[in-house]
Amino acid sequence: MRPPDADAADQFEPLRPGLIRHAYRMLGSVAEAEDVVQEAFIRWHQTDRSVVREPAAFLSRTVTRLCLDVLKSARVRRETYVGPWLPEPVLEPSFEEEQAEDLSLTLMLALERLSPLERAAFLLHDVFGMGFDEIALTLNREPAACRQLAARARKNVQAARPRYTIARDEGERMTDAFFAASRSGDLTALRNILADNVVAYSDGGGIRSAALNPLFGFRRVSGLFVGVAKKSLFQTPPVLYRGLINGLPGYVTLEQDGLPQTTALDIRDGRIVGIYLVRNPEKLRHLSALAGPDGI
Repeated sequence: MRPPDADAADQFEPLRPGLIRHAYRMLGSVAEAEDVVQEAFIRWHQTDRSVVREPAAFLSRTVTRLCLDVLKSARVRRETYVGPWLPEPVLEPSFEEEQAEDLSLTLMLALERLSPLERAAFLLHDVFGMGFDEIALTLNREPAACRQLAARARKNVQAARPRYTIARDEGERMTDAFFAASRSGDLTALRNILADNVVAYSDGGGIRSAALNPLFGFRRVSGLFVGVAKKSLFQTPPVLYRGLINGLPGYVTLEQDGLPQTTALDIRDGRIVGIYLVRNPEKLRHLSALAGPDGI
């Protein structure tokens, strides 16, 4: 005999990956997204499912509301966050059904600049295809207000979307060249691959050393990596992963302090224009399996 909660799980589990992607876009945190979706499953199990006509829409509403609650409580943490805030990195094998560019760092950062309600309205309409009448029920706003929220969000997001996708082999070549140049402190090699207006973001969360503000321009960015190379005595760290990180070419390294670091590169017209380093260990726990059975 099937357990009483089997039907709930049968309906929920096929939707779980999409709900996690939605929650991740809302929150920028893998762990928080998984927690929210698990809470949604508990509520789904407790719901009279016989009156739910569209489980996907019902669960999208539930996850959205839970995410809005999390964002309210996280607002103070974000305002007092030490240094640049970057979303938790998602590697290419994660969220297998998703197009990588839809989780790109540039897009995630554009979503972060939106208000929670703008973010929710945009994702529910433009990603989930939900009508504004339905969104109004989710956000407790009038449909016209939800349409305006989505329109404002769309304008900001469209400006941040990549204008083209770099070929995989070109991304790999540029990634390897940057890794070699940055770890050896080769200023000439860095000059050949970094754009004059390159920007570097380093998220240590106040836990690990990182630049407290974004670094703008070739001189400051190259100086950072030349300085790091000298401090590490030009030792090359082990590479745990090479591939896409939030839709951008990059890699994960095991640094001298025994903790991982992700590096993602925004490459345009053959030059690196953006460098995103995540060093905050609280954002890297889900990558522990990269180091093997013993963890990182």
